[in-house]
Amino acid sequence: MSKEYNVAILGATGAVGTRMIQQLEQSTIPVKSLKLLASSRSAGKQLQFKGQPITVEEATPDSFAGIDLVLSSAGGSVSKKLLPEAVKRGAVCVDNTSAFRMEPDVPLVVPEVNEAALKNHHGIVANPNCSTIQMVVALEPIRKAFGLKQVIVSTYQAASGAGQSALNELKQEAQDYLDGKDIQDDAEILPTKGDKKHYPLAFNLLPQIDVFEDNGYTHEEWKMIHETKKIMLGDMNAKDIKVTATCVRVPVPIAHGETVYFTVDDPSVTVDQLREALKGAPGVVLQDNPAHQVYPQPLNAVGKRDTFVGRLRADEENPGSFNMWVVADNLLKGAAWNTVENAECLVKDNLI
Repeated sequence: MSKEYNVAILGATGAVGTRMIQQLEQSTIPVKSLKLLASSRSAGKQLQFKGQPITVEEATPDSFAGIDLVLSSAGGSVSKKLLPEAVKRGAVCVDNTSAFRMEPDVPLVVPEVNEAALKNHHGIVANPNCSTIQMVVALEPIRKAFGLKQVIVSTYQAASGAGQSALNELKQEAQDYLDGKDIQDDAEILPTKGDKKHYPLAFNLLPQIDVFEDNGYTHEEWKMIHETKKIMLGDMNAKDIKVTATCVRVPVPIAHGETVYFTVDDPSVTVDQLREALKGAPGVVLQDNPAHQVYPQPLNAVGKRDTFVGRLRADEENPGSFNMWVVADNLLKGAAWNTVENAECLVKDNLI
């Protein structure tokens, strides 16, 4: 890897963008230069990269002249507008928005699961949804060893998954609630900014993430179902694995939890065999010792790149079916780190 790369981060001042800078600092990517791009209102701010100040610039199509690699997390509409311009100018882009995930010619990649799909890129690689990423990292070693027929997931998703403003609102609501104030009418962001009604998250649970589809599922649930199929099977509508989801926003600042119920092909598989498959699997840390109350917790996952798995147990009513509990930092493995990890693989495999 003697080549050095001119890198741009689009959306550099956001919660994910700032973490992308940190992950890039710690990555194996040889960075020749770094350009930080954001909206006009953020232009002029200074951020640090490897101890050096870099001034944030307003993102325009010409910002990508001479850029080899773009890491993007600036919102879907911005990605749709600017990333094709970056590709025209010779850059390869890894995008952390929903803009291109379901495009048939855009690889949707979690390196621990389907790194080989990177070879098929045409200038843009998509990062999956945060909740999908941690689930497929945990399921892939099991699928490879024992096959996979069905997945039923319920998520417990942190406020930060809806952005810094949602996290700020949660903290203010919590303080107001503790101060004895009525918080029912103060919510402005959750469950989702674009919907008609808003509800407080503090001391509450919201069984809606993103807008509702006509079939009663939310778009977040739709994403988990179809992204899982595209990542694991290469086809968003594949029938080989049945997937269903219920996505819930919980009053946790950072790190998503998920209960994942799954059925393998071989009904004789045991919990011990599942543990063996997960031990040492790429990106997985097994924390599963119920006798000593050892299991993954969001507080302990914050700031870590790994996906933590525990509470493995058999469904005693249905041979071949199991439950597990999966936790990961949604801003790192679910966003910034998976983006940079994809870029590392592109560099390693000479795909830039």
